[in-house]
Formats: sequence, C-alpha cells, structure tokens
Amino acid sequence: MPLVRIDLSSTASPKLRQTVSDVVYDAMITVAKVPADDKFQIVTGHAADELVFPREGYLGINYTDGIIFIQVTWNAGRSTEVKKAFYRKIADDLHAKASVRKQDVFINLVDVSPENWSFGNGEMQYAPKQ
Repeated sequence: MPLVRIDLSSTASPKLRQTVSDVVYDAMITVAKVPADDKFQIVTGHAADELVFPREGYLGINYTDGIIFIQVTWNAGRSTEVKKAFYRKIADDLHAKASVRKQDVFINLVDVSPENWSFGNGEMQYAPKQ
C-alpha cells in the first residue's frame, strides 16, 4: 500500500533513477514487510531551483545538489526500530550501488490509517470491517 515519491535533480541519469526506485522497493519488502508487487512510485526530476534545502546544512548534515528526497506514505503501525532499519538500508544501498552520499538521502515517512487508500474503482479496499 505504500505510495513513494522520489524527487531528485533533473540531471540524474535514468540508471540512478531506476536504482533509487529499486533500492526503496527492496527496503520496503525486506525491512518493512510490504507485500510483493505493491510498488506505486512517482519519480520526478527537478531543476536546481526546485529542490530547496539548507545550503549551510541542518542538524550537522551538509547536503549537495545530489540530494534525493524520498517520501513514503504507508499504513501506520511499524515500530521505530523498523523505521530506523528502513532508513539505514536505503542510505547504505544507495551509497553502495550508486555512490550516493548518505548525507544526501532525505527520507520522510507518512503514516496513515488503512481507510485512507483507494487503489481504483472509487472503492476503499481497506475499509474497516463492520
């Protein structure tokens, strides 16, 4: 049920875009235990002035123009430990597979309740059982 938004530079190669997509999907399946084939992603390239971040850094982390914003909206209920492992796997794998700086991997999770999804047909597939 996750919806993933990946925002990165428009200069990012198709290979990098695919690698980010694959790494996030792999972490969703292996760490967050999302069902296989539950892959809904929007990958968007942006001009330099459309990716806004603190050039002087934040919380001791310095960013570059290679920053990648990853936002995952998914059902609430995962533990803090699962979320930490999810963040770590994505940053580690992007670094290992695409030489992305770990500092440039920005991840935001949005926890929602199951009834906030419609996968089509105007239906609430995860409607509460009455």
